[in-house]
Amino acid sequence: MKNESDQERADRNFVELLQGARVAVTGVQVLFAFLLTVPFSTGFARMDQADRWLYFAALLSAAVASICYIAPTAQHRVLFRQGRKETLVRRSNLYGIAGALALVVSMTTSTMFVIDYLFEATLAWVTAGLLAAFALWTWFGQAALDRQDGSGDGPAGDAPDDEGRSEDAESLDRRG
Repeated sequence: MKNESDQERADRNFVELLQGARVAVTGVQVLFAFLLTVPFSTGFARMDQADRWLYFAALLSAAVASICYIAPTAQHRVLFRQGRKETLVRRSNLYGIAGALALVVSMTTSTMFVIDYLFEATLAWVTAGLLAAFALWTWFGQAALDRQDGSGDGPAGDAPDDEGRSEDAESLDRRG
């Protein structure tokens, strides 16, 4: 969007960030809800200490993911009409990345928790490792390689400048 102002670009970027978060939030909420019910099942009492720690990691990381994905909306309410949209966009992007990392941990440890209960620890570790590697590659690895090649195929307002930063990042640096 070549003719958009900095404010219009910040508005568009914030809407895009929220759209992306909506997809993840639903999955996080379902996983978190499932995890909240697990200790109340009859089989939980038979869990050994290692499985309880695994469960703790899954539950805590689901809570962190939920907080990270909800933070941009909550902060938008607090900062409404304060002229801080670009700050909110930059911060929301970081929360989105942190939320995705926490979600990888929660999905991996939840899967490991269930597989360990159903089968054995070795299968649980192997499966969790493969899931973590797959998620990290598809969510972050491919994108990191795309950033490095610098060819860019998006609209001009998101294209990298000569230093490899996007115009959005450059305008945010200028404004503080």
